[in-house]
Amino acid sequence: MILELPLQTANGYKSASQKARVITEAWALENIYCPVCTSDKITDTAVNTEAIDFICSRCDAVFQLKASSKPIRRKIVDAAYNAMMRSIQKDTLPHFFIMGYNYISASVTDLLLIPKFCLPASAIEKRNPLKPTARRAGWVGCNILLDFVPPQGRILMIDSGRIVPKADVRKNFQTIKPLENISAKSRGWTLDVLNFLRSLNKHEFTIDDAYSFENILSKLHPDNLHIKPKIRQQLQILRDMGYLQFVKPGYYIWLKG
Repeated sequence: MILELPLQTANGYKSASQKARVITEAWALENIYCPVCTSDKITDTAVNTEAIDFICSRCDAVFQLKASSKPIRRKIVDAAYNAMMRSIQKDTLPHFFIMGYNYISASVTDLLLIPKFCLPASAIEKRNPLKPTARRAGWVGCNILLDFVPPQGRILMIDSGRIVPKADVRKNFQTIKPLENISAKSRGWTLDVLNFLRSLNKHEFTIDDAYSFENILSKLHPDNLHIKPKIRQQLQILRDMGYLQFVKPGYYIWLKG
């Protein structure tokens, strides 16, 4: 993996957005490997394939690239809100590569992988509709809120110009992969509870710590009127997945991450 951007691939293009797309996608094809399997290459998909930019020819994993010349922060601009929510509900999301680059130095600065099974509905923010004067008046986009993606689901591949070893990236992917086995309908709850518990920054925590997120979870899941029993259920799921150990009634420790 090299960090230099192939600026020459955009020769002949006039639009700044087109140049950025061509350059970043060309870099990805030459440098990004598949984090799902052992393949060292990903390939591009057919032109105009909706929501998918790349595919691994070995394991068929699909990916979408989100590239920006701005530093990766809390929000990632994405496409249509309704399409994103449908994909989450139907479990048809691609894995996401979030790329940051510096056009002046012509180099990639950051690359973040978000596995498709780590993106809950709570992480999707609805944007305001486009104004009536806009070409696509009324269209509603969305943002990906990284704070609502569990830390283990934000896998660094390049961190401030430092290339993370390939073996570490693939190990981190496999660590979080058990979440894929939870149904899409139930996974949002597990991801939200996992994310909020991780935000405590504690190796050990109590049931009261978990209950402290009751209000925010009730807002994220307004159809559920039994929040505390649901939290306890998610703790059992995380235990069965090997993330937690029940030390004694009401006390837990993390085993992973």
